[in-house]
Amino acid sequence: MDSASENREKKTARRQSSERVLQRDPERTRAAILEAATKEFAENGMGGARVDAIAERAGTNKRMLYHYFGDKEQLYLRVLEEAYVGIRTAERELNIGDRTPQEGIGELALFTWRYFLKHPEFLSLLGTENLHKARWLRQSVRLKELHSHLIGELSEVLERGKKAGVFVASADPLHVYLTIASLGYFYLYNQYTLSTIFGRDLVEPRNLDAWERHIVHVTLASISV
Repeated sequence: MDSASENREKKTARRQSSERVLQRDPERTRAAILEAATKEFAENGMGGARVDAIAERAGTNKRMLYHYFGDKEQLYLRVLEEAYVGIRTAERELNIGDRTPQEGIGELALFTWRYFLKHPEFLSLLGTENLHKARWLRQSVRLKELHSHLIGELSEVLERGKKAGVFVASADPLHVYLTIASLGYFYLYNQYTLSTIFGRDLVEPRNLDAWERHIVHVTLASISV
């Protein structure tokens, strides 16, 4: 037997062993499929992602994928939901309402930027969904509930700031969040073209640190009295 054939047999044996383990553990199987699907959709988009590739990444088979998630579109929606659940859950732990208004807004800005840095797959999924005009995102009731919590807490922080005389009366929670998110998203999602055009490596640590400070400054300056 040549080395190529031997390697194929070993790969097949490992996959079959992995499938047997996953079949005995439904939760682990679902988690493995979701993780694999997140990577596949982030790298190749909805159109380019392949169910075969997701199953292989997860160490399972298409039958198990269809069993747990129905089809490719339902799996993609679940990936989107989990991506948003991740960032919204982490935002709740900030407890920005327990800080001074300025500290709360500054902390939200820092968190959002750093989350984008640590989770480039989230930005890729956003880009894909925007290409499709939020076709799948609009189907999710779960995400609307998550976003209402964020805007509600942000509104409370802004109201406290207005009463304290540190924020302008026109400060709008959606505008504040859009300012924070857009400054981070645009910079990172377009890092390659911008770095090439302007001749500066935008992802060098010093440049990332400088932009982090800029995001906080611009966000607070836009709503301060």
